[in-house]
Amino acid sequence: MKMSAALGCLILAHSVMPQVKGTPRTDKNSLIAHEQLVAKAKQGKIDLYFVGDSITRRWGTSDPQYSHFLANWNANFLGWNAANFGWGADTTQNILWRLENGELDGVNPKVIVIQAGTNNLPSGASAKDIAAGIQALVEISHQKAPRATIILTGIFPRNDNRAYASTIAEVNSELSLYAKTQSLEFLNINNLLADENGTLHKGIAVDGLHLDVKGYQIWADALEPLLTRLLGRRASIDLAPKPTGDPGLHGG
Repeated sequence: MKMSAALGCLILAHSVMPQVKGTPRTDKNSLIAHEQLVAKAKQGKIDLYFVGDSITRRWGTSDPQYSHFLANWNANFLGWNAANFGWGADTTQNILWRLENGELDGVNPKVIVIQAGTNNLPSGASAKDIAAGIQALVEISHQKAPRATIILTGIFPRNDNRAYASTIAEVNSELSLYAKTQSLEFLNINNLLADENGTLHKGIAVDGLHLDVKGYQIWADALEPLLTRLLGRRASIDLAPKPTGDPGLHGG
C-alpha cells in the first residue's frame, strides 16, 4: 500500500523533532506535590486522567480559593472517575518528568486529557521545540497507558503577552498535523475562547492566561461529546480519588 506524499512528509517531520528530556522541579513545594500525586495515582479508580500545568490544576484542586472551579469540575465530570494531575508553572519537560516518575504508573485510565506548553513560551522556545515537548507527553502516555485514548488540547490563547500569539498558532498547527499520524484526538477550542485576532473574550480568563469558570465550561462542553463516546454516560457514583491541593497552603 502506497503512502501519500503528505502523510510521508508528516511522519518525516515527526522523526526529526528535537529530543526532549524530562526535568524535575527542585523547589520543596513541587516535590511534595509530586509525592502526593504519586500517592493519588494509587488511590481509587481513575478512568479520566487530566494532566497539565496550572490551567489544568486549578480546575480540579482542593485549594479553597478555587472552590468555584472545583464545583464546575464536579458538575461536568463527576461520575466519570476523573482525577486531576496538573501542577502550576510546569513546562512540558517538568510534566514529562512527573509522568516518567510515578504519576501515571498503574493507573490505566481509559482517557487522558493533555493541556500543556504555555509555560514554555516565556523562555523563547520555538514552536517546534514546544510541539516536541507536547508530543513527548503523548508518547510517555502511550507507554504508560497503552489502552488509553489521548485527547490533546491545543495551547489556549493568552492576553497577558500578545507576542506569543504566532507561536501558539504554530504549535497548534504542528499538533494538528501530528494528531493525524497518531491514535489520538486533537481538540482546539481557541475559536470559542478568543476572537479572530486571538484576543480572549471577556470573562474567559481571570488574568489573561488562567481560565475563569466561563472558559472552563467552554472546554468542558467541547470535551463532553468525546468523553460520552469514549466513557459512556456518567454514573451516579464516582470512584476517583479525592482532589489534592497546594501543599504550601497546609504547611508543606
